[in-house]
Amino acid sequence: MTEILHREHLRADCGACAALCCVAPHFEVSADFPIHKPAGTACPNLTVDDRCRVHDHLREEGFAGCAAFDCFGAGQRTTSAFGGRTWRTDRAVAPAMFGVFAALRLLHEILWYLDEAIDRLPDGPLREEVRELQGQTHTLAAAQPENLTTLDVPGHQQRAGEILLRVSHALRRRPRPGTSLRGADLAGRGYDGADLRGADLRGARLIRTDLRGADLRQADLLGADLRGADLRGANLSDAIFLTQTQVQAAIGDSRTSLPPILSRPPHWCVRGP
Repeated sequence: MTEILHREHLRADCGACAALCCVAPHFEVSADFPIHKPAGTACPNLTVDDRCRVHDHLREEGFAGCAAFDCFGAGQRTTSAFGGRTWRTDRAVAPAMFGVFAALRLLHEILWYLDEAIDRLPDGPLREEVRELQGQTHTLAAAQPENLTTLDVPGHQQRAGEILLRVSHALRRRPRPGTSLRGADLAGRGYDGADLRGADLRGARLIRTDLRGADLRQADLLGADLRGADLRGANLSDAIFLTQTQVQAAIGDSRTSLPPILSRPPHWCVRGP
């Protein structure tokens, strides 16, 4: 329970946000979106009271990308940082607000991974290095809005990625390292029932991959594309660096085992074939 509670600040609170995810990002017509929306332009489904007209049936309307999106709590933090001024009430503040939102989302995602690393690593030099980076990331995220937009967030993200890779190696070494499939294009392939314990699937393309009944415990899934991946009956109870966004984008059922910090998406079927 401690793990879940200490990451509450990294969970989205849409009621405390100025609908930034519906305005700031751009998206193109694709399997995830039925329309083109330029960055900084409000989605046509956004109402004047910052609600989504199709929120309860996003997937049916073709907005699977919206259903899977997670700001890691950056939305409410950005809104709070501007002290009541929003893109809707003051258009002059919009560019800065959108820039801060983009920076904070990346920093909060990094914090999500770092928090998990600290939870899972034993005491030692690597854990202390992660903790130090966590403190630095918190400091960056607490910067004033005018400073957040000029931060080298991609550079910080790269450094975090290097440390998290070492964390992955340390965690997957017990009891044995798994298969290395980092960055592999496995889209549409059949891995049903596969033993992928401890596998390095970082950045792998797993779009519509058949992973029914697969054992993915201690598999590193950081950045893996799980859109449409069939996880029915799969065991991800101890998967490394898995996020709610990835889970939301996949297919699963009541037999799919997830880490306790993640929620079972409502669109997952009760039980699959």
